[in-house]
Amino acid sequence: MNSTTFDVINPSTGEVFDTCPNTSQEQLEKTVLEANEAFKLWSKTSDAVRVNALNKMADLLEVHTQELAKLLTLEQGKPLKGLGSEFEIEACVSWLRATGGMKIEDKVLEDSDERKAILFRKPVGVVASITPWNWPLMIAIWHIAPAIRVGCTAVIKPANLTPLSTVLMVSILNKVLPKGVLSVITGHVGHQLPSHPQIQKVVFTGSTPVGKLVMKNASDSLKKLTLELGGNDAGIVLPDVNVQAIAEGLFWGAFINGGQTCAALKRLYVHEDVYDEVCEALTKIATNMPMGDGLDENNIFGPVQNKGQFDLVSELVEDAKKSGARILCGGEAATGNGYFYPLTLVADAADGMRIVDEEQFGPALPIIKYSNVDDAIKSANKSDFGLGGSVWSKDIDKATEIAAQIESGSVWINGHGQVLPHIPFGGVKSSGIGVEFGIEGLHEYTTTQSMHIPK
Repeated sequence: MNSTTFDVINPSTGEVFDTCPNTSQEQLEKTVLEANEAFKLWSKTSDAVRVNALNKMADLLEVHTQELAKLLTLEQGKPLKGLGSEFEIEACVSWLRATGGMKIEDKVLEDSDERKAILFRKPVGVVASITPWNWPLMIAIWHIAPAIRVGCTAVIKPANLTPLSTVLMVSILNKVLPKGVLSVITGHVGHQLPSHPQIQKVVFTGSTPVGKLVMKNASDSLKKLTLELGGNDAGIVLPDVNVQAIAEGLFWGAFINGGQTCAALKRLYVHEDVYDEVCEALTKIATNMPMGDGLDENNIFGPVQNKGQFDLVSELVEDAKKSGARILCGGEAATGNGYFYPLTLVADAADGMRIVDEEQFGPALPIIKYSNVDDAIKSANKSDFGLGGSVWSKDIDKATEIAAQIESGSVWINGHGQVLPHIPFGGVKSSGIGVEFGIEGLHEYTTTQSMHIPK
């Protein structure tokens, strides 16, 4: 590594496998200038041009799936197969096509004898996309697809831990986009984007502390913001459930991407009548999941992406043990190379334990026994986070009644964490500002203009 590059580590080995260029100050300024120049033309293109671009982008990602998936696995750690790298790129393709199928309509607010009033939505300008290391490609597409659809241009700054797959993806997508519509910068210079005077909007996915810093840095120029931040999602299992019917859903709700997902199930409140059965069913699933290098197609789980997160998960599990929790499986960091932490179920957890109160963002799930559902709802809502939540029951009406009391931007019944391109997704409280997806998500990339036309 030197001043012009930085190292990228393969989390399966803990070793450097490549380097990434460090964008210079001069390159940053040139990139933002080109994005502003491109906006002048791209913002005036027709719907047909933009839709065609998104569909061609999807076509290209399909062609390059294997190449992108391998690089993504090398730097992120997730397996190639299953719900891993290939799945992530398939999601990118789906999101591009779905976003291409959306359209913002002008809205007639009044059509009277006195006037006609129309609400127009216009593209906001150059969008800075700051992406995390857990789903680097999918979240980049979540940011840039709506930007391109409404006529904005975008500059992506990927996480320093997982930059290479994003750089490759942008180079592929630029085969069908005019110069400056989409670009990428890497390294620490990207921290200047939220405060850069020539950026009109910032969309950030990541931790709440960094989100607050982004918001602060964007405040001087009053940029538009979409912040999708941390989550400590609670699930509430009611006593009437068929445990065997919901066990797989609970497991994958918690452990998709090794638990490294903002809207993963991170606290599980289970009624005492079914507590032991739920613990047993989840343990059976977890102990039969192969974990290892993601390039080995036999593995369903890979490592924790980085040393810092690996250490945090280890620390939270150790704290739970000392606080009287019971480890059903896992619970001990693997020895050897790489950041492998076993799938861990922590029974007899309780509010007040760090693993319950903090976002672990890794392969460890605390399971909390309750006897009164009102107490479970109160515990679920006690968190400063409010990204997602779930209720599990045979009685859909009862589950719906409880779900409505959960303080979160999304809530699922008999499932957890499913996101769809046409359904708005965002957090409340410390989990963010604004929404992504759907027409409401497109609106986040626009400004409004009300036009008053006299008659």
